[in-house]
Amino acid sequence: MIPRTPWPAEAIWEQIYPLLPDFTVEVLPEIDSSNSELMRRARAGQHEATLLVAESQTAGRGRMGRVWQSQPGDSLTFSLSLPLAPRDWSGLSLAVGLSLAESLHPDVGLKWPNDLWFQDRKLGGILVEAASMGGRSQVVVGVGLNIRPRPAEGLNTAPAALTELLPDMTAPACLARLGVPLVQALLAFERDGFAPLQNRFESRDVLKGRRVHTSDGQIGAARGVSPGGALRLLTDTGLQEIHSAEVSVRPFPVEDKLR
Repeated sequence: MIPRTPWPAEAIWEQIYPLLPDFTVEVLPEIDSSNSELMRRARAGQHEATLLVAESQTAGRGRMGRVWQSQPGDSLTFSLSLPLAPRDWSGLSLAVGLSLAESLHPDVGLKWPNDLWFQDRKLGGILVEAASMGGRSQVVVGVGLNIRPRPAEGLNTAPAALTELLPDMTAPACLARLGVPLVQALLAFERDGFAPLQNRFESRDVLKGRRVHTSDGQIGAARGVSPGGALRLLTDTGLQEIHSAEVSVRPFPVEDKLR
């Protein structure tokens, strides 16, 4: 029997505690959704910074109401709740994605606004939610990453797995890479916003230079992102900026990439 790899909860806590003295790390064997649980806590007035790992999710949620199921070992699913009050929330999901990609591997790309891709397949996703209670803002960042290969049935985009890039990777080892840099990235975003990250994001932007179509009927060439994190789309009517995270963007086949 393969020994179970322990979660690095204490090691992450020790590194984050100097930045956030009320920080806690929890690992639950099963929950409906780590994001839902932390949102419930925030609405109940619990504002402690918390990293909540779910070994298994029965009702995990993705962007635009999509389902993200997870089983122990096959994926890494966790949510991070922080009291955050940036001057501008624009580009937060991009900042999160950039932190994750840079912590994982040089070949991990970013698809606006909140997906991690490898070879035109989805490696992971991000769900950002916010709750305000009593004049305080709490942000909950949910992350789901495929560690091992998963079936493609029922998925809009074929899945990728982190073990394709890092064959020995496990969910606990992945969390050890991501946890501390992600907290640091969120604190930096609160202070500086997205603009300082624009060039780093574009270096991993899998849409840039490609023909894309959007769920609201637009077709054009992706021209990177603005300093505020909006997707720049060159259409027949000129350069448009897409701000809404409720708009889904899909690239045409890679051979249609524009020069």
